[in-house]
Amino acid sequence: MEGRETSPLIGKLVICGVGLIGGSFALGLRRAGAVGRIVGIGRRREPLERALGLGVIDEIAGDWATALAGADLVLLAAPVGQMDAIMAAMAPHLGAGTVVTDAGSTKRDVIEAIHRHLGAQLPQIVPAHPIAGAEKSGVDAAFADLYVKRKVVLTPLPDSRADAVELVRAAWQACGASVVDMTPRDHDSVFAAVSHLPHLLAFGLVDDLARRDNAELLFSHAASGFRDFTRIAGSHPEMWRDICVANRVALLAELDAYLGELASLRRMLAAGDGDALEAVFNRARRARNAWAEGLPVQTAE
Repeated sequence: MEGRETSPLIGKLVICGVGLIGGSFALGLRRAGAVGRIVGIGRRREPLERALGLGVIDEIAGDWATALAGADLVLLAAPVGQMDAIMAAMAPHLGAGTVVTDAGSTKRDVIEAIHRHLGAQLPQIVPAHPIAGAEKSGVDAAFADLYVKRKVVLTPLPDSRADAVELVRAAWQACGASVVDMTPRDHDSVFAAVSHLPHLLAFGLVDDLARRDNAELLFSHAASGFRDFTRIAGSHPEMWRDICVANRVALLAELDAYLGELASLRRMLAAGDGDALEAVFNRARRARNAWAEGLPVQTAE
């Protein structure tokens, strides 16, 4: 038989929040031939018009009833602080045939919002978090390769249907991602340590230096080390505000642990204990290099 066309993985995709994350998801799926029609919806018309002009989406929906009609998959890619209001607005219009996922960097708060507003539709909901991003935000920063060889964490609900989980998994894999599963609690604990705390520290350091009387002098002499350490302080403030507040319990625990490490380093400096400092630096160097090379990180003795 010749000329038979196969249907795409996703006939109609709805993206709420067509910025870097949502826009790159759309572009990755489009390049893979895994989506038919892409509809954008959001708080403001201007970024949606820009996404339409760039060819990231095919149309703009002015309301959730229009957006969700006949939709196969919805990606909620707005900041986590907006999730509660978004789910409340979409709930009356969500049909049984539409799978819903998200790209939130925290999961406990998102899942609480799901239970508040979408409790009757739990089987079709699959929370997720793509471990990818950049210091630039907005749809102009979106690109099709963002998720290639990056991890995406799925945190399915106990009620999530197997076919819904597999659709979300297949969508991310079509974008080139490696997909892993994790519990919501483990997710928030892990990312408080390796993502949320580093962002908090980078923002804090830059803010501290910028508020000093000699800020201009300090920044004029900053070089590549400062640039590398503080790159993530150029990230989206609203998004990171929401992440830090939403995951504050786990983040406070990590911050307290780090304050303990800083106190230990301070004692070494005060004592002029170069050997102790070098031991810390060596352990950190070995761990960082092992991670960068894809090798197991040895547990510190």
